[in-house]
Amino acid sequence: MEVARISDKGQITIPVSVRNKLHLKAGDKVVIVEENGRFYFENSAMLAFQRVEEAFAGEAANAGFQNEESLQDYMREIRKEVRGY
Repeated sequence: MEVARISDKGQITIPVSVRNKLHLKAGDKVVIVEENGRFYFENSAMLAFQRVEEAFAGEAANAGFQNEESLQDYMREIRKEVRGY
């Protein structure tokens, strides 16, 4: 458990150990999430990536791709068409 102090301006300094675990650096944004009366904060970039990953889960299989190689083959064909060679 880590403790943080709130400044007069409402700012919180996130302890180094927590910043390291969340892979946060200066300028990064955090998302504050409420669940069942408790508040959590997460690295916003990592949360966005996770949600996109969840949204696309299984879509390649639904489109008929059996494995990553078949998807890569398809992408190579598309690139050839777009580039004209």
